[in-house]
Amino acid sequence: MASKNELSMFGHLKNDLPASIVVFLVAMPLCLGIALASGAPLFSGLIAGAVGGIIVGSLSGSSLGVSGPAAGLAVIVASAIQDLGSFEVFLVAVIFAGILQIAMGFLKAGIISHYFPNAVINGMLAGIGVIIFLKQIPHAVGYDADYEGDLNFIQLDHENTFSELGKAMDFLSPGPMIICAVSLGILILWEMVLMKKHKIFTLIQGPLVAVVAGVILNKIFEGMGSLALIQEQVVNIPISQSISELKANITFPNFKGLSNPDIYVVGVVLAIVGSLETLLCVDASDKQDPEKRVTPTNRELKAQGVGNIVSGLIGGLPITQVIIRSSTNVQAGGKTKLSAIIHGFIIVLTVLTIPGILNMIPLATLAAILFVVGFKLAKPSLFKKTYAQGIGQFIPFITTILGLVFTDLLTGVCLGFAVAVFFILKNNYRIPIIVDEEIKKEGHIYIELSEDVSFLKKASLKKLLNGIPDGREVTIDASKTYYIHQDVIDIIENFEVNAKKRNIKLNLIEVYDNKKENPTLHFRVDPKST
Repeated sequence: MASKNELSMFGHLKNDLPASIVVFLVAMPLCLGIALASGAPLFSGLIAGAVGGIIVGSLSGSSLGVSGPAAGLAVIVASAIQDLGSFEVFLVAVIFAGILQIAMGFLKAGIISHYFPNAVINGMLAGIGVIIFLKQIPHAVGYDADYEGDLNFIQLDHENTFSELGKAMDFLSPGPMIICAVSLGILILWEMVLMKKHKIFTLIQGPLVAVVAGVILNKIFEGMGSLALIQEQVVNIPISQSISELKANITFPNFKGLSNPDIYVVGVVLAIVGSLETLLCVDASDKQDPEKRVTPTNRELKAQGVGNIVSGLIGGLPITQVIIRSSTNVQAGGKTKLSAIIHGFIIVLTVLTIPGILNMIPLATLAAILFVVGFKLAKPSLFKKTYAQGIGQFIPFITTILGLVFTDLLTGVCLGFAVAVFFILKNNYRIPIIVDEEIKKEGHIYIELSEDVSFLKKASLKKLLNGIPDGREVTIDASKTYYIHQDVIDIIENFEVNAKKRNIKLNLIEVYDNKKENPTLHFRVDPKST
């Protein structure tokens, strides 16, 4: 049964339609760039973008998430195409990955997303913001050696994010620089001044105006020597002159490849990596949602699975939910998943009808749009807010950012997650107990276990019990506890044996009545228990 939000999504068309156009403008060059980086036909990126919008957008429960080909899979795809021998055979692996994702959804694997710490998700958003900003500088000055949408530190042109900046300074191009400056000026003026003055400026999106200005400037600069843009500095969609040419640009899977066991290995890798990226982006998209709606993650995995099956069947790249497009959707004022669906239809319609006009859009204008997106994701106030939350939040946050900038999305998130887990374990090791000197000298030490006791408190309990002075009376009360992990029971049993040698009188209350498991444990010393 459709949810209330889904039934009312057409009520936000005035917000979703303009947002879908902005998402389309950002998504289109990313689809082409990722296809190029994957060693796949350019049309495969556009197909994946359309399927991600129309099919996944329709089936997903995400209000603001936008799906399409992901830069994080580009290296895996390029390697797989080479290993499997052809793109047609690779498409069979995409279909198999989709089937696995549907199975993962039914097995409720989406629960994984609930274990991503907020500091890591915030770090991922900020890190991608920093990367977007850095990666767009070369495009802004007219140096387009790296593909649009690249998020990896090591690039396919054998440069890295920072060396590319230095190289770009040797190839400054005045035309793109002027276009980027004008486009950026329009975006800033639109958002900071015009939108606050009249309602009409909220209906017409600034990025669309910037793109129109960029196309006009591109036409004006034609034939003006150094100001003229070359082919690499504009969008480059394959143009089909007829239906037969269009069909020739679409690749279909070769199911003879089913006998190749490597297909299933590639499918498993695509399913796992794609699902992880999707779940990370789902969490990040929900965090940016002004209405704080929650995406059903298992449904999302099923939707991604169906999307990958369809994409594979008609020659598209593998699909995930993508943070750049999703963040753009949020910032453009999208309200429901209708914006993602419409953007998919726009990809299909424009590629079929006006590819020549799309190929006039300067990459420098798109760089200006992404500058704004990147800045909003990594705004200074986010760093300040996270720092105020304490070192346990700030260090995983910064680690995630640095990990993303100097490696790639999944590696950066894994690094941030590892640091976050370290702080979790460190906090669990600390003994949440206050023992005043009088209690230490003569009080009855009373330890009350909470409803659930996990192995994470092993170190704390061991340290606490080992620090009890000889000759004391100790009570360990588990009467309110549903489950005690076996590791904790072992520590208590060892202490029970050791207590006899240390002249400690030990009272155990229902310690061995374990029923359920859950990771929580609390200690307290009751000064009144004497």
